[in-house]
Amino acid sequence: MARTKILGCLAAIALLAGCSREKYLAVSCKNFTEQLILGEIVAQHLENRLHQPVVRKFGLGGTLLVQQGLLSKEIDIYPEYTGTAFTNVLKQKPISDAAAVLARLRADYAKWKLEWLDPLGFNNSFALAVRGEDARARRLETLSDAARDPAGFVLGAGYEFMGRPDGYEMLNRAYPIKWTKSPSSMDLGLLYQALGQKQVSMVAGSVTDGALSVIDAKVLKDDKRVFPPYQACLVVRSEVLEKPGLRSVLDELKGKISDEAMRKMNQEVDGKHRQSSEVAREFLQQMK
Repeated sequence: MARTKILGCLAAIALLAGCSREKYLAVSCKNFTEQLILGEIVAQHLENRLHQPVVRKFGLGGTLLVQQGLLSKEIDIYPEYTGTAFTNVLKQKPISDAAAVLARLRADYAKWKLEWLDPLGFNNSFALAVRGEDARARRLETLSDAARDPAGFVLGAGYEFMGRPDGYEMLNRAYPIKWTKSPSSMDLGLLYQALGQKQVSMVAGSVTDGALSVIDAKVLKDDKRVFPPYQACLVVRSEVLEKPGLRSVLDELKGKISDEAMRKMNQEVDGKHRQSSEVAREFLQQMK
């Protein structure tokens, strides 16, 4: 196995050595499961449709690092979330209007000769979920329903949700939910386990969490639309989009990845410990 990987790396290096920077595409992503899957989907789709070398520069540490990679022309394409770029790159306060956020990103990024393509289809926003049995028994569909429920809830949440202004603080401003005890901050990987074991009665996760595809849980609708949009889009260097056929090939991914599809792919990697490259390949085969 090790020998095969070494030979593969040497072959890739030899291939790129004969290519100028303009003759190959560099696809990047950040260092968590969903991003690795999206990066593979983009890279494999380009390889399948354009039949040209694609370099994977995966697992970068965060939004600002990948942004710098684009500006320095070290990378060409990567998947990003509208709300993340709006607050972290543009330094704007979060707003809930998805169209306004995307329009502002497109206008400001154009100054850097970067382009936001149309959304891939899913919105990885915060998700407040309860056990399915509780949702059915207490008739919970929305966060407003939860706010009207006199029994109240015990919240389990990641540290980020508790600390961010668009997380717990925003939830409490919009929905006067009765908390029967102080929220429990925990690692994101423990949220749904705590919910299933009834240590908490509501968790703050993400819409595309893989566990939501396999457990009996109900994501409560943000009926007041207070949480910012986190639509997944591809950010591409404008210069690269001038390559023949590239824009149309990338546009083939537009709207193709639903919340449910992304949840299932995340679960295949995190829950079943499959390779992100295999999961991406299966998705592209099904997309045809």
